[in-house]
Amino acid sequence: MAKTPKPPYYAVIFSSYRNPGDDEGYGAMADRMVELAAQQPGFMGVESVRDGLGITVSYWESLDSIKAWKRHAEHREAQRLGHEKWYSSFKVRIAKVERDYGI
Repeated sequence: MAKTPKPPYYAVIFSSYRNPGDDEGYGAMADRMVELAAQQPGFMGVESVRDGLGITVSYWESLDSIKAWKRHAEHREAQRLGHEKWYSSFKVRIAKVERDYGI
C-alpha cells in the first residue's frame, strides 16, 4: 500500500477494461509510467490491481501536480496508445482525500 501523509491530498482513480489479446508493449509502458510518475513533483504513491477490471490509484499533493502529470509528454503518449489499442473502456476520477485510517 502507498504510504500517504496526513490528509488532505488527492487521489486519481483510473478504472479500465483492457482489449482482449492486445498486450504488445502494455506491461513495459505500465511499468515506465509508474517509474516516471514517481519522479514527478507532488507524487506520493500508487496502488494497482487487475482482475478483469483494472484499478490504479495514484496519490498527489495538489491538483496542479495532477495537471502537470497529465501533460507530461511520455504520459501523453501512453494515454494515446491506451485510447488507440489497449483499453476497451476507462474512466478517470479525481478525488480529494479528507480522511484516512487503517492498521
